[in-house]
Amino acid sequence: MEASVYQRVLGASFDDLVPELRKYFGSVDVARVGVGSGIFEVAGSSRRWLVPALAWLGWRRVLFADFGHDIPFDIVNTPAADGSLSAVRTLHFPAGNGGRDRRKSRDRSLEDTMRVVDGRLHDFLGRRRGLEARFVLTVSGGLLRMRSDRLWLWLRLPAGRGLGRGLRIRIPRLATVTIAESWAYDLDRQHVDVRLRSPLIGEWFRYAGGFEYRIVSSR
Repeated sequence: MEASVYQRVLGASFDDLVPELRKYFGSVDVARVGVGSGIFEVAGSSRRWLVPALAWLGWRRVLFADFGHDIPFDIVNTPAADGSLSAVRTLHFPAGNGGRDRRKSRDRSLEDTMRVVDGRLHDFLGRRRGLEARFVLTVSGGLLRMRSDRLWLWLRLPAGRGLGRGLRIRIPRLATVTIAESWAYDLDRQHVDVRLRSPLIGEWFRYAGGFEYRIVSSR
């Protein structure tokens, strides 16, 4: 078992998390993966003028242009031998009849890989991991809070495939990402709340909800 990216960044503060979150964010075994499923009470952005930009980010698997309530989702967390942790979140938005026919769905996936860089947590987002965000982690009342404080864009050169390869450009902090991870004891499940805010327009994207989680063999 190897220390997770969260343990390596939080240090002694990791022990202040509630037991259920310590299990989720704790040591990892590269022979196993974490799988979960749940419901996002809200997911996406109701600001329709952002649809073109969100559609492009959806193609990159960073965000998505859809918006809805009570959206089923799945998550798969995969640890790697280099100490990184990759995740794929797939949201199942209803399709057909203006969203009323839930027998059909259109899936939207988000991909990212977390690594520890110089003692800080960095998240590489998108299917080509082209957006990098650095996070500050704090534990308060047994819960984990994360807040982005710096962003970079990666331009992949022809021979520059994979994390840490290509041209890295620091970009203005156009948006701040906050993530709150808690445990809902009344529902006996984990709860996550991800929000994006910008100085001029306030909060413009959010997904939040509860899910159940288990560790299974990757073979």
